[in-house]
Amino acid sequence: MKPYCIPQLAKPYTDYDMIQKHTDLPPFSDGRGHLLYIFLNHASSAKGSAGELYTLVTALVQLGLDTHEVIDRSNDRRGGDPMRSRQLKVLAGDYFSSWFYHLLAKSDQIEMIGILSKAIADFNVLKANLYVKMRGIRLSAEQYLRHMVQLNMRLFLSFTPMIENSLVELWEKLLAEFSQCETVAIELLRSDDPANAGNGYCYWKMMETATEEERKQLQDLNLDQKEWKMLKMKYKCDSQLTDKLHQSLQSIQGLLQSVKDESLLRELEIALDRFLLQMKVTGQAAVEG
Repeated sequence: MKPYCIPQLAKPYTDYDMIQKHTDLPPFSDGRGHLLYIFLNHASSAKGSAGELYTLVTALVQLGLDTHEVIDRSNDRRGGDPMRSRQLKVLAGDYFSSWFYHLLAKSDQIEMIGILSKAIADFNVLKANLYVKMRGIRLSAEQYLRHMVQLNMRLFLSFTPMIENSLVELWEKLLAEFSQCETVAIELLRSDDPANAGNGYCYWKMMETATEEERKQLQDLNLDQKEWKMLKMKYKCDSQLTDKLHQSLQSIQGLLQSVKDESLLRELEIALDRFLLQMKVTGQAAVEG
């Protein structure tokens, strides 16, 4: 199989000096993308360049959706003009998403445009439902995390009909675990800053058992860095997230043990190794327990 190089292929569409200088972008969906690439290239209907194209455009759409997602809760770490950062996120999200139309149309993949467009619509419905629950304070931390994992899986699940039948169950289970890992890793990064962590996993975990005074501080986001860190430690938010990361990585390793196809197993092991490298210290700490 041709080596996985989607992040490199995406760079011409994502790397711009103005964006890098004035705002931060969310992480690239590297784990899910690598998994999709592997399974598509084991499918008879998406060999070679088609599998590569589908993975690239899905990653660009996902980056566009994720970029729009962080606009409202962004506290940009680069400093500078917050309005410029917000405007750049809006434009960047639209720009990344627009490439999927262009690249698929250029390759005469009209049917795939429809499939991904429906997945985007489903994503937005799921997101709207989650926001309704958030506004009504009708959400537990575990419910929040499940919703986020479902959102992060949605685009990739649209390719399930193209996966070889004998591999569909493995694909769906691995996608769920990779999505859980990437979601948890993002939540761990978000939890470092109270301004960015509003309505994240740590927020909802604290809200479940916080005192009345703490709940008011959380709802008003009236916490400095030290107060936020103390609350996180009190309610063991980061350790719970790290435990979840560890559990999902163990599940992935368990699933890989059931793979009989040696070439597929080798590709999946490479994907897992790359995934752990991308998560760096967080992923390594989880593996070591």
